[in-house]
Amino acid sequence: MAGTKQKEGNLKLVLLVAAWYAGNTLYNVYNKKATKMIHAHWFVAAAQLVVGIVWSGIMWTTGMRKTPNLTAADITACIPIGLFACIAHAGSVLAMGVGAVSFAQIVKACEPAFAAVIGLMLPPLDVKPVLAYMMLIPIVGGVGLACVKEGKGIDINMEAFIYASIANAAAALKGKLGGSVVKALKNDKVKNMDSANVYAVMNIISFIFTVPMVVLFEASTLKEEWAAATAEHGAQAVAKNIALSGLFFYIYNEFAFAFTANVGAVTSSVLNTAKRVIIIVVAAVLFSEPMERNTILGSAIAIGGTFAYSLAAKKPAVKSKEA
Repeated sequence: MAGTKQKEGNLKLVLLVAAWYAGNTLYNVYNKKATKMIHAHWFVAAAQLVVGIVWSGIMWTTGMRKTPNLTAADITACIPIGLFACIAHAGSVLAMGVGAVSFAQIVKACEPAFAAVIGLMLPPLDVKPVLAYMMLIPIVGGVGLACVKEGKGIDINMEAFIYASIANAAAALKGKLGGSVVKALKNDKVKNMDSANVYAVMNIISFIFTVPMVVLFEASTLKEEWAAATAEHGAQAVAKNIALSGLFFYIYNEFAFAFTANVGAVTSSVLNTAKRVIIIVVAAVLFSEPMERNTILGSAIAIGGTFAYSLAAKKPAVKSKEA
């Protein structure tokens, strides 16, 4: 009996990883297709979140998933997390919209560096072991090497770099500010906040913050951009790519949340690192993105550094003995 349960548990984890990887890869593919068709990237980011809201609504109204039971105070506590989730998502969409998917993924490999700095800036301080901080050197160095093109020197798409870096900072802040809030919500069974519902609520709040950005940056040109995109590619193709990118965005995040809840942080970090390799390779093939020697070597160094940082950061920092 115990052996059967263990096998079922292992099969569940394998399926979660498969769904996570497939969803994440397909999201990047359809997101790139959508942002190449229509140059209204805040709009695309908002539309992607709508798909997740519709999915969550169906789950809750049909009773397939328990509806969250949150107080006003709970929702208020979630607002900062939703804000940074909005910025992290939009930053990624914008980075891949104006630059190569592979380049955005390489820059996003620097997320641990942002998390390490923020961990030392905001209370409670999160001091990592010295070895973890040393692993930030190959991460940053690898990204730098990937930006050196043969015969051209340093060649950086600054717009994509800035957007991806903003996404990194927002993701780090979301993790820093949201850890204790999410833990408290999940531990209170009355609130019905399992991993799936935690993500669903953050998705809704993220959408609420994204809408004003669409109005601010794209409202004046959105009609013209839509008309141009549909005239060139057809309304069905544009809508399909936006809808599918939204569907796979929600799917991969929900499965990633579910997987993380079932395994240790180290395992999740390792698999999250390996995920970037798959996305870079798929993007290079589908979108004919150039992969020069420095790009490949720099990517390998940065991603390897991220993997090493993930392992080293989980070890407790050495504490001085009290007299």
